[in-house]
Amino acid sequence: MKVSTRGRYALRVMIDLAQNQDSGFISLKDIAERQGVSMKYLESIVAMLNKAGLVDSYRGKKGGYRLNQPIENYTIGSIIKLTEGSLAPVSCLETGADHVNCDKAAECITLPMWQKLDKIIDDYLESVSLTDLLKRGNV
Repeated sequence: MKVSTRGRYALRVMIDLAQNQDSGFISLKDIAERQGVSMKYLESIVAMLNKAGLVDSYRGKKGGYRLNQPIENYTIGSIIKLTEGSLAPVSCLETGADHVNCDKAAECITLPMWQKLDKIIDDYLESVSLTDLLKRGNV
């Protein structure tokens, strides 16, 4: 498992929105400036977050994005899985630990280890919320 820049930046956007949630809708320009990320790249990331229902958008002069749930409802796992698709440590588990995609699964000695690692990763990332990250060091 390797988290791409898309996953890392999506997390940064969500943290930025959480840190500035009292300001209402936050412009993408402000997020891009604070995070040091190109606005064009953030546009595709925020579109994904919006389409998945993690953020609300508002067009116009005072438009932008905002979280639509309490910050403790957002898990790091849900944000990263949205952008990455899979957090599986090996390709045969990319469709899920219950649906192994390998012709040799029946005789694979390492499969249970990979499945356990996949579960540990998923359980951990689903247990950490944006609130936990904002508390710094409380994860």
